[in-house]
Amino acid sequence: MEIKYKIWIEKEGKVLFGRGRDDILKAIDEERSLNAAALALGMSYRAAWGRIRASEERLGIKLVENEKNTRMMLTQQARDIIRRFEALEKEIDQLLKKANHDFQKFMDVSEKK
Repeated sequence: MEIKYKIWIEKEGKVLFGRGRDDILKAIDEERSLNAAALALGMSYRAAWGRIRASEERLGIKLVENEKNTRMMLTQQARDIIRRFEALEKEIDQLLKKANHDFQKFMDVSEKK
C-alpha cells in the first residue's frame, strides 16, 4: 500500500510548471539542445518546444535562450523555478512517507482486531 500523488503548478486552469517541464528543462541543460533533449525524453521536438513556449508565455519570463544560435541554455529564472519545484516535491515526498508509515501502522492494528 502506498499513497500516490502528482503535483504541478497552474494558473486559470493552464499548466505553468510540473514534472514534465522540469524534466525537459533539465534535459536541455544537460544536452544543450532542445532537439537532443526531446530525443532523450522520447518525445517530439514540437511537443517539447510547445510546452516550454506555453510555460514562458504563461509565466511571462524566458526559460531558455540560444547562445550564438548553436546551444540552448537555461535562464537563471528557469534554474530558480527548477530548484523551488524540486524542493516542493521533496517536502511533499517526505510528508507522504510519514503519512504512508502512519497509515500502514493504522491498517496493521485494524487487521489484528
